[in-house]
Amino acid sequence: MTHFTPRHGILASMSEPTRPLPADAATEVAGAPAPVNVTRLLAEAASKSGLLWIRLPDGATHPAWHVWHDDGDPRGTGPAAYVISGVGEQPLPWLPEQVEILLRSKDTGGRLLTIGATVREITPAAPDWEAATEVIRPERLNLQGTPEEVDARWRAGCTIHVLTPVGRPSEQPGSYADQSGSQRIAPAKGTTVSWRPWHWRGRPQSRRGTG
Repeated sequence: MTHFTPRHGILASMSEPTRPLPADAATEVAGAPAPVNVTRLLAEAASKSGLLWIRLPDGATHPAWHVWHDDGDPRGTGPAAYVISGVGEQPLPWLPEQVEILLRSKDTGGRLLTIGATVREITPAAPDWEAATEVIRPERLNLQGTPEEVDARWRAGCTIHVLTPVGRPSEQPGSYADQSGSQRIAPAKGTTVSWRPWHWRGRPQSRRGTG
């Protein structure tokens, strides 16, 4: 059984320039040990790590691979996180119009920022479907098939969501919730429960009778 336990962490390097988010998201944290530009920290954390957590209004939290898209790229609308789910891709539940996203520090793997985000669903019938796939496809590792084959598979069974951060973070360096945020991850359908794999020449004597 795998657990995710975010730990508090602060991103060490913020040397690369990033473009600003909307004005309501660009805020310097008051009361932190040192002034932190949240806009810059958000863009840095989202672009340096391909994993974020999506927290639904009922409190359920789901890990998701994403592609961070800044507003200087003509392929889509940013700054925002593009997330694809469905057949052959990561499983995600239905997403409401408002969620929270939790971003981690690449240096420590711990929780760095928690901020609200609007959710926009892009279906294959939407006019910006192709632009969204152009954002995601180059970053998707181990993708099998030609671009045409991939697009056909995505159109048949996948959905793209665009998560756009809004407002001020509810958690940030210098201000974190007391609870750990640990979440139990449910076993995947492929998890072996009772059947044990066959071993060539039998199982080692020392391990016979074990699970």
